[in-house]
Amino acid sequence: MEERKSYSEYLKEKFPPKEGFVERMEALLGKKGAEEFFEISYTKCPVSIRCNTLKIGVEELKSRLENYGWEIRQPMSEFPEVMVVDSKLNPGELGKTKEHLLGYYYVQEISSMLPMLALRPKAGDFVLDLCASPGSKTTQAAAMMENEGTIIANELSMGRIGILNSNLERCGVMNAIVTRKEGVALCERLLNKSQIRFDKILVDAPCSGEGTLRKSPKTFLMWNPNMIKKIAGVQKQLAVAALRLLKVGGEMIYSTCTLAPEEDEMIVDFLIKNFDIEIEQLKLPLKFREGVCSWEGNELSGEVKKCLRLYPQDNDTDGFFVAKIKKLSDECKLEGRR
Repeated sequence: MEERKSYSEYLKEKFPPKEGFVERMEALLGKKGAEEFFEISYTKCPVSIRCNTLKIGVEELKSRLENYGWEIRQPMSEFPEVMVVDSKLNPGELGKTKEHLLGYYYVQEISSMLPMLALRPKAGDFVLDLCASPGSKTTQAAAMMENEGTIIANELSMGRIGILNSNLERCGVMNAIVTRKEGVALCERLLNKSQIRFDKILVDAPCSGEGTLRKSPKTFLMWNPNMIKKIAGVQKQLAVAALRLLKVGGEMIYSTCTLAPEEDEMIVDFLIKNFDIEIEQLKLPLKFREGVCSWEGNELSGEVKKCLRLYPQDNDTDGFFVAKIKKLSDECKLEGRR
């Protein structure tokens, strides 16, 4: 009788990494590090959720979930709302509870929570979430702001706006205005037609998704270097447009769920060279690696070392990239722009 393959073995056979992808990860991590990266990429992430403090206290939610027999762990003492469900759940069980339907918790991978934990919006802030759907970070921001202040949550796709609105409603978000416009066009319209400037901005940019292999192994098949170059152009435009809308002294998070330097440090390096900004040193309660300062013949500003790279093998999470940017003045070296 043929021995049944494990889940990881099945995925490795169906979704092998392309040679160019392997070479790039070896350049970033070394051969051993790349092997560790690909090995964990064929496993599932732990189940993580975020307590929605707009509707329920952390300890009450924990108690309710433990009554189901779930084993709940809170890995970050500074952020007790972040929870990991260590119990093995049945398919669909996480989304069928009364607590989930009532919006008491949001199913969210820990790496996805990092941008708002780094941005730290507070009550009364004026915040822009430029690429907002499905709403995980928007609902997180609203909870951190205690529903006070204003969030502009922008999304281009009408279908994704439906998901965004549904999540905002379920979570009891009352301080968000949803807009539908291409991100750069929205920023330019606000810049030219209004006096609106933001205290804090999140650009969680669309990306090639190299960090999401554990939940989307099809990304192995979709990966190609041409796509990375094309997406990087879009990301640069979004980051530039958003930064122009930020108040002097305001803070912006640029983040992606990819590990490609073209989409990460090289975007931040472009901003450093063209705007009067400071890259802030981040401290988050996970193991991170510093930003890459040299890539394929490109020498980048030493400031990008302050960016954080989250590799899945370091914390048993998805892969992620986070940079925190403070605007020092409205000066801009790009032609015709301030």
